[in-house]
Amino acid sequence: MPGCSCWNDVFQYETNKVTRIQSVNYGTIKWVLHMIVFSYVSFALVSDKMYQRKEPVISSVHTKVKGVAEVREEVADGTKKAVQRVFDTADYTLPLQGNSFFVMTNYLRTEGQEQRLCPQYPTPRTLCSSDRGCKKGWMDPQSKGIQTGRCVVYSGTKKTCEVSAWCPIEAMEEAPRPALLSSAENFTVLIKNNIDFPGHNYTTRNILPGLNTSCTFHKMKNTQCPIFRLGDIFQDAGDNFSDVAIKGGIMGIEIYWDCNLDGWSHHCRPKYSFRRLDDKTANESLYPGYNFRYAKYYRENNVEKRTLIKVFGIRFDILVFGTGGKFDIINLIVYIGSTLSYFGLATVFIDFLINTYSSALCRSHVYPRCTCCEPCAANEYYYQKKCEAVVEPKRTLKYVSFVDEPHIRMVDQQLLGKSLQDVKGQKIPRPPMDFTHLAKLPWPLPDPAPAPGHPEEMQPLRGAGTPGCGDSPGWCHCGNCLASRLPKHHKCLEELCCRRGPGPCITTSELFGSLVLSRPALQQLLLYQEPLLALDEEATNSRLRHCAYRCYAAWRFGSRDAADFGILPSCCRWRIRREFPKSQGQYSGFRRPY
Repeated sequence: MPGCSCWNDVFQYETNKVTRIQSVNYGTIKWVLHMIVFSYVSFALVSDKMYQRKEPVISSVHTKVKGVAEVREEVADGTKKAVQRVFDTADYTLPLQGNSFFVMTNYLRTEGQEQRLCPQYPTPRTLCSSDRGCKKGWMDPQSKGIQTGRCVVYSGTKKTCEVSAWCPIEAMEEAPRPALLSSAENFTVLIKNNIDFPGHNYTTRNILPGLNTSCTFHKMKNTQCPIFRLGDIFQDAGDNFSDVAIKGGIMGIEIYWDCNLDGWSHHCRPKYSFRRLDDKTANESLYPGYNFRYAKYYRENNVEKRTLIKVFGIRFDILVFGTGGKFDIINLIVYIGSTLSYFGLATVFIDFLINTYSSALCRSHVYPRCTCCEPCAANEYYYQKKCEAVVEPKRTLKYVSFVDEPHIRMVDQQLLGKSLQDVKGQKIPRPPMDFTHLAKLPWPLPDPAPAPGHPEEMQPLRGAGTPGCGDSPGWCHCGNCLASRLPKHHKCLEELCCRRGPGPCITTSELFGSLVLSRPALQQLLLYQEPLLALDEEATNSRLRHCAYRCYAAWRFGSRDAADFGILPSCCRWRIRREFPKSQGQYSGFRRPY
């Protein structure tokens, strides 16, 4: 029943057939590669904890900077008097968004600014000689105000465009050297970092119980202290705090959490490292450092005024990253399953050696110069046992075999323009013989009645006797072939002798008689397939004739694929027909197996 056939196809199991090669060399290569793969897989399993389920860290950061600095600066009124100022946390730290904090290290002050008209600070862009050089209402992104259209004296002989702005205009001065707050390298910062692994239901922080608040971080002596001296941070990053403090910069504080949350080896402590994040090698024209401006507003004599401060300093970015891992049986199984394919590298490598150094190289024209004949022969033997070459079963594909050649030839009928006897074709090695397959060969149905005008129809044999040398066509080299009477464009398949060169016919050998023409042997093959076979003489002759065809094809072509498309020589074909004749005297030619 069709339904049963479908269910039988469903409940099937397929597995690969393995060719086992008994070789000390290849066996040694296999085990060496397997040990290398096993060592790597085991090392990665333990060192990278591939048996754990990993989860990225979620964190929050809070910082507190402590320290006091004394600053001496000159008053901007031209008196050159030194003024001493004391800066505390509220003066040199400014609030920033995210995991960052800022420490001021240098500054420029412009005091007593108010809204009025004044000349711009002299620069190549603001200098002028007359009112024509100034444009009323002009606003330049680089300027400090809106031009009034007048060119006025700034000082001495220098004239600049007048603007409506906060006056006096900020002077374009270089940052003081050394930095005014160079003592900021002794400031300390406390970093509070709370982390969470929600998938593992685990929360912790970087501040240990019973923390000594007088401790300071040291990368060798005190690695878990969350209090950092700013100068030490730059020293660990390979920079000098005093140089960076002049124009400012950006420093990264990296906190890495690599947490093993398994009970038998629990460990979850942070590792601190420091990295300069801004471009410290930038050219002056590329605006190096880190600075910004802010203003302090006040009223004097009922006039709003401000003090503009250009601040240079260091922004500290705190970067928190890491993972937390915990044993998970699913991850372990997935890792083991994914690494099993690595063991196939040994198979791929050995197959490459067999395919590369097979005796296909030794069979070439350079075989006499082959210096590795024994390995080539061994690899060729392995290759033949392992691989089977299958050619696409095209309708025009044909095989021929000559008794005086060690190989068989593959010919494409489409390329035939002359007799099959003269076509060179492609030489392929003859497959090894396996007589156990003879009983399994499919038997064709009896010859159908020929249709008049059929291109493969053959005319009846003129006589039962053996033709003489004078009756053989020009392409025959054994003297026992008959000329084809098919049309010119079809008879090329019939023009085939058993030999490539002159010599005795294969039909005269005793082996041809015992393998192909022996009636008892052919009957045994027929009865092997159909034990109760009982047919009349005509039907029995038809069975024996086709069985003889198949025996010759299996004998001369070896493999099932070549035998299915093999062309029998004219002498062999007519010798079989004389032994097992057809009463009507007409035979069909080559028939495709499917």
